Amino acid sequence: MAGRGGVVDKVWDGYVPPECYRNPTILRLNGNSIWEVAQEPIHEDIDLNKTCGIGPTMVFAKVVSEKDPEFGNDMIKRAAMAVRGSGTIRAILWYQGERDTLTLEEAKSYKSKLKKLFQDLRDDLNSSLLPIIQVALASGQGPFIEGVREGQLGINPADVITVDCLGLPLEPDGLHLGTLAQVQLGYKLADAFVKARYTFKATQ
Repeated sequence: MAGRGGVVDKVWDGYVPPECYRNPTILRLNGNSIWEVAQEPIHEDIDLNKTCGIGPTMVFAKVVSEKDPEFGNDMIKRAAMAVRGSGTIRAILWYQGERDTLTLEEAKSYKSKLKKLFQDLRDDLNSSLLPIIQVALASGQGPFIEGVREGQLGINPADVITVDCLGLPLEPDGLHLGTLAQVQLGYKLADAFVKARYTFKATQ
């Protein structure tokens, strides 16, 4: 989720909302695969071909840590362990699909491709109950947004949790979520994750 909040005409305005301030308990894996304290723009050394701005990641991480301090502390321990090759993936957050709105064919095939991707991810990670939280599009690069959204919203909620960002304010480009919208999405994702964590744990 390379955030584009605050990016206009390929320039980031530099504004970081209070909800997105750096926190020493929140880490990120940087472009050199080294764990470090996360700060916005999260993806600036990863998504090198585009200008990065604010995304939902920091808000998500902070809210999850606040709602479940034990999980936050455990995350730091696991982050340190991950450098040594023994981390644990707790969930997958998926926000993608704007480019698949370009053609009717891509939009129609989106659901089947997405289901296969999610199944493959769980198989590869040997975790059939791994929570997957996807974001239903608010915009797209082409005219077939509804086709992609139908695919996203049509996936069984018992398999994949969907957070809908339709209606959140967009940047002037009409494609990317604005800074405050990214913050709102972060809260939505965190809420979905916390609920999913206990739901999936109860079924294991």
